[in-house]
Amino acid sequence: MTKIEYKAVEKSFGGNHVLRGVDFQVPSGRITAVIGRSGEGKSVLLKHSLGLLRPDSGEILVDGDDISRLSGKKLNEARSKFGMLFQGAALFDSMTVEENVAFPLVEHSALTGAQIAERVRETLHLVGLDGVESRMPSQLSGGMKKRVGLARAIIREPEIILYDEPTTGLDPILTDSIHRLIIQMQEVLQVTSLMISHDVEKVLEFAHCIGMLHQGRMVFAGSPDEVRASEDPLVRQFIAGSSEGPIEVL
Repeated sequence: MTKIEYKAVEKSFGGNHVLRGVDFQVPSGRITAVIGRSGEGKSVLLKHSLGLLRPDSGEILVDGDDISRLSGKKLNEARSKFGMLFQGAALFDSMTVEENVAFPLVEHSALTGAQIAERVRETLHLVGLDGVESRMPSQLSGGMKKRVGLARAIIREPEIILYDEPTTGLDPILTDSIHRLIIQMQEVLQVTSLMISHDVEKVLEFAHCIGMLHQGRMVFAGSPDEVRASEDPLVRQFIAGSSEGPIEVL
């Protein structure tokens, strides 16, 4: 079953044609990764999924509804299906961990303060952080910030979690812990996970589906085994991490 579908999505910024007819499907309840070089439009594609950007043409279907055509209350309802872990965690520096994680519930629920505090504790426990509610973001390590950001993303129990380069700036050990956490979230919460990443080696280990974005087009989509077996020179070059071959410098 398809959770998100991109159909002939085009997007330009001035004279920069970023997305050039992207066709791609994200299956429900699975981990899907989009790989590709920097500047290929991966983050732009992710923002379209939330309706933060609207395509110049094409459709982005979420459970069959074109989110690019929604507005007002219907758009907010569609967005409530999503949680997002931003590349830098995007925590509010002036708020405690508890306040950061509670923020979506404070803004979008009728729960009491006590109920929200309990939900915050439960969610922090789920991501492996106990007893840090009173800390400020400046007192957290990079890995802890990512976990707090993830707790905030999942506290409203979304159906879809978006990950924007979730391991950027982390050392190999922390990178592995975040990847394990992504797997745990998908298994425990039964959510649909969509991530963009440069870490091809790790993505091949745990993603169920992989798409490769190149020069604004989805040039490959398949399972990790299909990626490894691909004879496409673009795919093979990217997996090998080689600067030689057919990939043009933009």
